[in-house]
Amino acid sequence: MPRSSQISTPGSSARKSSKSRRIPTPSSGSAKRKSNVPKKKSPVQPPRTHVRPGAKTMQEIRKMQTSSKLCIRKLPFSRLVREIQYNINPRVTCWQSIAIQALHEAAEAYLVRFLEDCNLAAKFTKRVTVMAQDTQFVRIMRLRNGIE
Repeated sequence: MPRSSQISTPGSSARKSSKSRRIPTPSSGSAKRKSNVPKKKSPVQPPRTHVRPGAKTMQEIRKMQTSSKLCIRKLPFSRLVREIQYNINPRVTCWQSIAIQALHEAAEAYLVRFLEDCNLAAKFTKRVTVMAQDTQFVRIMRLRNGIE
């Protein structure tokens, strides 16, 4: 098969070297000279505004309450489901994405409801922070009422 002639394009030509190009060395005077151009000053930063404690937290809570997306990420939840399933039965390895999605939504709904009840238990004892005793109390109450 004969070779086709190569057509040179403007960007593909070889670079010509120039012998007259000088590179400044530390011994030459041009490397030691300072430029007469004044350095630019950094831009003036606006003064910091005071944000009340808990305002950022409340903003995050409002954002979570208005959104309909899930809080737990999909891939870590999928890995957790597969790990638990492997501990129960290592022969089954395939999962449909719809099945994992259904488990994901159910688990998140359960956790959100559980934490809401824990928060109510903490408020009842006139606290803001949810503690381990609140979670234990909610579990006991749910078992007695047959919710779990």
